[in-house]
Amino acid sequence: MMHALSVLTFDRFLAGLSGLLSKAEAHCEARKITPDAILQFRLFPDMFPLTAQVQLACDFAARASARLAGITPRKFEDTESSFAELQARIALARDYIASFDPALYEEAGERVVTFPSAGREMQMAGRDYLSLYAVPQFYFHLTTAYNILRHNGIEVGKADFMGVAA
Repeated sequence: MMHALSVLTFDRFLAGLSGLLSKAEAHCEARKITPDAILQFRLFPDMFPLTAQVQLACDFAARASARLAGITPRKFEDTESSFAELQARIALARDYIASFDPALYEEAGERVVTFPSAGREMQMAGRDYLSLYAVPQFYFHLTTAYNILRHNGIEVGKADFMGVAA
């Protein structure tokens, strides 16, 4: 159950994020917009740009999946600066979470997960960590990325967000 709630869910929505970025890149090409105008766009000055929103969505999916499997999460460098590099980051995160054996999640709901948050170390049962921390964080960054694209006129909708667009 925890494998489906984490890895399978994150994978589906990361695939959707990849589709969103494909539409954004096509939008830039069709309208001769410099990609950085979208990649570095922020909804508000104190928010992260699109590039960081994608990186963070990948990070929350990868780190949560690893921690729930009882594995120390790998570190991803935040060096992406193009649509192609962000697509590679998404693919890397998806491959990483797909590499975990579903059997590792059998006790994940009860496993104590230790993670850094706001400069301190936190501990929660896996079930609480997933539902009260990791999933909300993942969706916050995914939704913010989607909203940046919508705000900039990229034609995406709910089906794109949900990862079910044709």
